[in-house]
Amino acid sequence: MIRIAVVDHGAGNLVSMEQALEDVGATAVRIDDGQDLAPFDGVVLPGVGATGAAMRTLRRRRLIDPLRAYPGPLLGVCVGLQLLFERSDEDDATCLGLLPGSVRRIQATTLPHMGWNTIEEVSDPLLPSIGSPTFYFVHSYVAEPVDRAIVTSWTTHGADRFPASVRRGRIAGVQFHPERSGPAGIAVLERFVDECKDHRRAA
Repeated sequence: MIRIAVVDHGAGNLVSMEQALEDVGATAVRIDDGQDLAPFDGVVLPGVGATGAAMRTLRRRRLIDPLRAYPGPLLGVCVGLQLLFERSDEDDATCLGLLPGSVRRIQATTLPHMGWNTIEEVSDPLLPSIGSPTFYFVHSYVAEPVDRAIVTSWTTHGADRFPASVRRGRIAGVQFHPERSGPAGIAVLERFVDECKDHRRAA
């Protein structure tokens, strides 16, 4: 059985994420202290909350170093994606620094960006590659990578266009909530679990 650590940074949508991972055949294990993450087949850093508060909780729970050192597949979801970058305009927070870039406020008059939206220019094996898949978003901040080549899909809110997903090697992130996105979201988590299986076989 694939074991996936779901990191509790104090405000994540943990129950829904854990249930969704269980539904696709993984064992979800909630992590809220500084234990070694290396024995897990994958790690999910879930969404909901603010970057500053999330980083303070990760620091207090001694989870920053384990996340930075984790060698396997890592999926950041919503705020979890934002935490992967170097810093955020939200709370002027220093983040994990796993990906080069920053996080900025969405340039739109109506915030948060909340509801169903399509993604475009998909280039990540976690995501559907045919048609215009639709996912559920809830956020007011977005990633701004230094290298746009790590962006694996895009979406828009108002006149602002921003990354819906990113990837560099084993580290991936989605700005939407797959655990709230119906069959399309479940398919993303299924593919992540498959990626974790491939990593375990190759280890």
